[in-house]
Order: sequence, then structure tokens, then C-alpha cells
Amino acid sequence: MAYGFEHILIIGMGFIGGSLAGALKMADETVRIYGVDTDPEAIRTAIEGGLVDGGAVFSPEGDHDAIMRILKDHPIDLAVLCTPVDSYPAWFQILEGSGYRGIITDVGSTKEPAIAHAKAHLHRTRSFIAGHPMAGSEVSGIAGARSDLFDGVYWILTPDKRNDLDLQAFRRLHGLLTSIGARVISVDPAEHDRLIAIISHIPHVAASSLVALAGNHAGGNGEMFRLAAGGFKDTTRVAAGSPDLWTGILLNNADIVAEELDEFARIITSMAEMIRNRDAAGVHRLLSEAAEIRKSLPAKWLPESAKLIVVQISMDNRPGIIAKITTAAGQSGCNIQAIEIIHQTEERAVLELTLTDEGNFDAFIATLNDADLKAYIRES
Repeated sequence: MAYGFEHILIIGMGFIGGSLAGALKMADETVRIYGVDTDPEAIRTAIEGGLVDGGAVFSPEGDHDAIMRILKDHPIDLAVLCTPVDSYPAWFQILEGSGYRGIITDVGSTKEPAIAHAKAHLHRTRSFIAGHPMAGSEVSGIAGARSDLFDGVYWILTPDKRNDLDLQAFRRLHGLLTSIGARVISVDPAEHDRLIAIISHIPHVAASSLVALAGNHAGGNGEMFRLAAGGFKDTTRVAAGSPDLWTGILLNNADIVAEELDEFARIITSMAEMIRNRDAAGVHRLLSEAAEIRKSLPAKWLPESAKLIVVQISMDNRPGIIAKITTAAGQSGCNIQAIEIIHQTEERAVLELTLTDEGNFDAFIATLNDADLKAYIRES
């Protein structure tokens, strides 16, 4: 039984949904997984490949009988939305209408819209824990699914500090994601959406724009593309992603993406002016600064599992406190490996976080102290 989850429903059996099903089965073959998708072929592939134990085809315009049967015939305790964020209202309504009482999470790349949909369409908003795995590929569809996709990958959870957080649900989901190899951190939803715009959404627009530029000059027989070297192909790899998927992603984060694109355009315009004016010093400065920042990016990092840090935090049992603490850990670069809560009274408790040997622990403790939370660190 995977961290208390016996029956999991994955809604959307594409690349991420299929990979998640495979990862869950690889971590615990006893967990029962059910898949839902609009494509009958995706469900057939998932069942034949052993990724799911059963499934149903969903037609947005049709009835929901097949979905309802899964929800009523099996004690589903976790539902994972692996569909476009715009589809969440319909799915929240289906889950509510079925009487579903379990945990809901998602994998969407924009979190504030996802949380807004939950608030608008779920009576039990505490049951929704928004999430986003930092994994993807230009490949789309279940045919490209990989059971090891999430190994060592950051999986961001974005608890809303304005709402009370179901700690037990958060702990279970955190444990489940850790069990498939993901490195789970918490980030404020608004901060997440801006960060992801810069490191994921803008690069996709930039890659697509580069391909469009090359296409404008490719010639009738595509001579330019025959000459394209590895640098161009590596830089534009993500441009091969699904246009339908990426249109939804960009428009769901439209205001932030547009704002950051404006800043990106100013940098490009500045570079063009320096080149036009033969400003060697300016060009060299921008290239040098970018090179230094790029070199500072860590290669794939794996924590030293033998060295874990335990932080004990004395706190009041009040709404939003867990989200505040876990978000502070994420902002300090601290990766939470496990969460435990020790109740002292109805009003007081000690939150025990087990952290990997990563991040700025001093900054984390300082943030907690600034919030009048007493914290103690010990190495396990």
C-alpha cells in the first residue's frame, strides 16, 4: 500500500499521466491504478502495458457513467489531474458529484489558476493540493511514458497559505511522491507561476521563435535546416512539443508570460543595439555575465542520503501554518524528505521536518524565527 493510498485515479493518460502510473506501479505493485482519457487508444495502451488496472474513456460531450462507475466501484483515495488546467472545473464538478471524499492533486504548470478553479468548484478545498513535477519532453502521448521519469526530479507542491492545509493529506501525498524518486519542495503559488514562466514558458516561446526565424529563411528546399548543427537543434528541441498543450499552458499564465516576454524583448533589443553600434565591451559584458550564471547552474544533484537534517518547529495549530513553514523551506532551497507532527495539546504541536543535505539552513531558520516560530536543528 503506497503511503496509505490503495486506489489511485489518474485523469489524463498522456506522457505525464502514463509515466506517473508506471512510476507508482514500479514503487509499489500492489497499488491499484485506474486511468481515464478521451482517447480509447491511450487507455488500451495503458492497460496492455500494465500501467493501470482498469480504465475508462471520457467524452466531454457524453455522459459520465464510465467515470462514475470507477469512482463508485473502487475506493479511490487519490485523484491526479493530468489534463489541461482549463478542464479542471469540469473534473472538480464530476468528482464532487460522485461524492468523492479523497485527496485531489494535479500536475499543471500554472498553480494560481488551478487553485482558483478549486475554490470555485470544490466545497472541500482542503482536499486539493496543487502540484507540478518539473519533468517533461517534446514527446507527447502515452507512447513516450517512462516509469523512471520522476527519479531525482523536483516535484513542487504549492499549498495556499490563505487556506487551512490538511496536514495528513499533505504528508501522505509528500510521502507518495518521494517514494517514486521525486524531490518534493513547497513554493508559494504566485511565486511558482512567475518562476516557471521564466525557466519554462519563456524558453519554449524563444525556441519556437528561433525555429520560426529559421523557417523564414530556410528556402524552398529547406537548405538551412539541412545545415543546422547541434547547437540549433539543442536550443530548439522543446519547440517540437504539442502546440495544443503549449497554447493552453501559455494562456493560463498569460499575464506573467507576457510581462516576462516584454523584459526578454528588452534584453534582445539592447543586444541588437550594442551589436549594431559595434559595442564590443557591452556585448562581451552581457555574454560574460550570462556565461557565468549558466556555469553556476548545478548538474543533476543527488542528496547524500546518509546525511539528513532534522528540524523541529514548535507551532500553534492554526490555519495556514504548515503551508507557511513548508514554503519557507522551499524558498531556502531545503528539500523535505519526510514530515511528522507531534501533537502536544489541541492548540500546540511540534512539526518535525527531515531535510536532505541541501539548501540554506540558516536562511530557513531565520525565516522561521522572523515568524516567531522556534526551530531546532539536529543531524540524524
